[in-house]
Amino acid sequence: MNRFVFRAVAACAMAATVGAVAAQDVNGAGASFPAPVYAKWASDYHAATQVRINYQSVGSGAGLRQIEAKTVDFGASDAPLKDDVLQSKGLVQFPTVIGGIVPVVNIKGVEPGKLRLTGEVLANIYLGKIEKWSDASIKALNPDLALPDDKIAVVRRADGSGTTFGFTNYLSQVSEAWKTQVGEGSAVKWPTGSGGKGNEGVAAFVSRLPSSIGYVEYAYAKQNKISYAQLQNKDGQFVHPGEESFKAAAAGADWQNSFYQVLNNKPGAASWPITTTTYILMHAKQDKADKAAAALKFFDWAYQNGDAAAAKLDYVALPQSVKDMIRKQWSEAIKDASGNAIQWN
Repeated sequence: MNRFVFRAVAACAMAATVGAVAAQDVNGAGASFPAPVYAKWASDYHAATQVRINYQSVGSGAGLRQIEAKTVDFGASDAPLKDDVLQSKGLVQFPTVIGGIVPVVNIKGVEPGKLRLTGEVLANIYLGKIEKWSDASIKALNPDLALPDDKIAVVRRADGSGTTFGFTNYLSQVSEAWKTQVGEGSAVKWPTGSGGKGNEGVAAFVSRLPSSIGYVEYAYAKQNKISYAQLQNKDGQFVHPGEESFKAAAAGADWQNSFYQVLNNKPGAASWPITTTTYILMHAKQDKADKAAAALKFFDWAYQNGDAAAAKLDYVALPQSVKDMIRKQWSEAIKDASGNAIQWN
């Protein structure tokens, strides 16, 4: 699974029919975090409508650049843009699903979910202050694990990434040293580690590199059968990643106020501490109204029909009330060249 490029091609006998179908094709690019669920939605949507959705998992940074350049019909990012930035760029953003970023490890003899980490320990590993799995601070959290005296091989993203934004935003909240020395962003100056491209690249890197640690969206950990760590949340509880802990974190989102929501380090005994919403970016003024309508029809279909598929891949679907707010936004904020609302329904 090196790159998600999803294409569903309708079988057409006549050239005119081929042209009609091609006119409805939708092209998107960006975040690797939601790529597994977008793949499933695209496949199911093609089966239902014969319209194809082509999505390239190239990272949130590249997705933002491509939508700004208008080389795709929609961009995708896990690093939300603040409302004033959206306005300055002429963009609209809306959420699709919620998921979790998890530390993944490749430590001989350590099964998934057995290793316990705190945010401070995780930050110190990525700062290069904790260099071995036998470090006293890790052993104190895991007295029953036989941790090796191996050097920790740190893996991080090499590309601009919304997953990196979520991860570094969390580390900045739980570690003053991380906040002052590195900070948060889609790309940061890493103190240590080797880079992998996309969630796919980090997952592959950790899978084959002994004694390593990385961070990926939870679906990549499960699909690649990589061991993940428990994390201590804001309430002091060690929790496992999964639908329930992601839902618990997302319960505190204030969607009425803004679609700009960062769900890291939310209170609640069951909350997963690195929970992320992933977003779609489109231009408020559309030069190609038919393409915009086709993209919005796809996401409307996904909101109506894609919740079960999202859950199977360990994403959390948006509440119906939020979906209704998103549809209202489409009608009010996304216009054609003449200033008319895009007809997507």
